[in-house]
Amino acid sequence: MDDVNDHGLHRLYGAAGRRIAYRKSDYADYLLMLAISALVLGVSYQASPWLMGAGLVLCALMAVSFPLRHGATLAMPELFRQPVAALYSLLYKVQNIKPMFWVAALLLAADQLFIRATPGWPHHSALMGNIALGLFLVHLALLSLYRTVILAAHLQRRALVREILQQTVWKSALERQPNVVLHIVHAYVTGLLTHLILLAPWFLVITHARFSVISVAVTSVVCVLIHAFHLRTYSDWYYRDHWLAHNAPLDFVYLHGTHHDAIPCGLIGVSGNGLLEGFLRSLGGNPTSLYSPPIAFLLHTVEVLQDIRMHQYIPGIYPQLPRQFHDVAQHSTHHFGRLEPYGIGLRMTGAGEGGGRKNWLDFPPESIMNSIAIDERLNGFEWDNPRYKKFLELVDKYQK
Repeated sequence: MDDVNDHGLHRLYGAAGRRIAYRKSDYADYLLMLAISALVLGVSYQASPWLMGAGLVLCALMAVSFPLRHGATLAMPELFRQPVAALYSLLYKVQNIKPMFWVAALLLAADQLFIRATPGWPHHSALMGNIALGLFLVHLALLSLYRTVILAAHLQRRALVREILQQTVWKSALERQPNVVLHIVHAYVTGLLTHLILLAPWFLVITHARFSVISVAVTSVVCVLIHAFHLRTYSDWYYRDHWLAHNAPLDFVYLHGTHHDAIPCGLIGVSGNGLLEGFLRSLGGNPTSLYSPPIAFLLHTVEVLQDIRMHQYIPGIYPQLPRQFHDVAQHSTHHFGRLEPYGIGLRMTGAGEGGGRKNWLDFPPESIMNSIAIDERLNGFEWDNPRYKKFLELVDKYQK
C-alpha cells in the first residue's frame, strides 16, 4: 500500500519484517530489551527504591521464563546487526506525535512557569506533590490487586484455561511447554512489569514537576478538553504505531512482542503495550502522564482497567466480557494469530438501521467507535473472518 492511498500509515524507510510471535533465536535481543527496561526502571524510580527493586525482580523472572517457554539460542543481537533500524524506530515515533501531545506539554510547562513566577502565593506544592504521589500509589495498588484476583481465578480454573487454549493457535505453545501454570504466571508477571514501565513517565512528572492548589482546577478542566481533542486523532495514531509494531524490523522484538508472547487474557492488559512500548508511548504519544494529577489518575486508571477487561479472551473465566461486546470488537482476532486488524477494531456505529450516530457532540468520536473502517479500507479486512467466528463459538460454548 503506497503513501498516496494510506497517507503514510504504512511508510517504512527500511525493509519490512512482519512478526506476531517470538522465536527462540530472539533470546539475545530479548535479554537486551530487558536490560534496557531495567535501565528505564532504574532511572525513573530512583525516588522509590522499592518500586525499582520490584521492577528488576520482574525483569529477572521474564528473562528466566523465555527459555522455559520457547527454548533459546544465543546469537548476535539483531539490534547490533541493524542499528539504523533503531534510529528509524525512534523517527517513526516522533513523526507520529499528534498536536495535542505538544499542547499538553506546553500546559505543564506553563503551570511550572506560573508557580515559579509567584513564589509568594499559597501554592502548597509540597502538599500537592504528596497527593499526586498518593494517587499514583493508589492506582498501582488497586490495579495490581485486581490483576492478582484475576491470577487466582485463572489458577483455580487452569484446566479450563488449557482446554480452551488447545482449541486455538495457542495449542502449539502448550505442546512446546505443557505447564499451563507457567503460562498463567508469565502472563501475570508480564502485566505487572508492563504496567510499572508504562507509569514511569507519570512518576517522573510527579517527582520532578510542581503543582499548585491555585491552578489545579483550571489545568484539570483544560486537560479534559485536550484529551477530548486527542481522542479525535487517536485512531490514526494507534493504527500507525501498532502497524509499525508488527512490521518494522526491531519494533516487535524490542517494543511490542511481550504483549503477544503471553496468553490472551486480562492478566496482560496494560493499554495494549509491550514493555518498552508503553514507556515510549507515554513519552511521545499518549499525553495522559502530562496531565494534572487528578486527571492523570482518573484516565490512567480507566484506561488500564478497561484494557485488562478487554483482553480477556479465554471465555468462562473472570473477568468475563458480555457477548454483546465481542459482537462489536475484533481485537480478539489479532491475539489469535492474525495481524489484522491493526486498528482498535470496533464497529459500534453505522451497522444498524439508520447508519451512524446522530449526537452532535460525537463523543467518543466516530473514528474510534467505527475504527474497524481503517482496516477495511487499507487491508481489505472482513468482519466475519474464520478466526473471529471460531472465537465467538468458544464464547458461546464456555461463557455463562
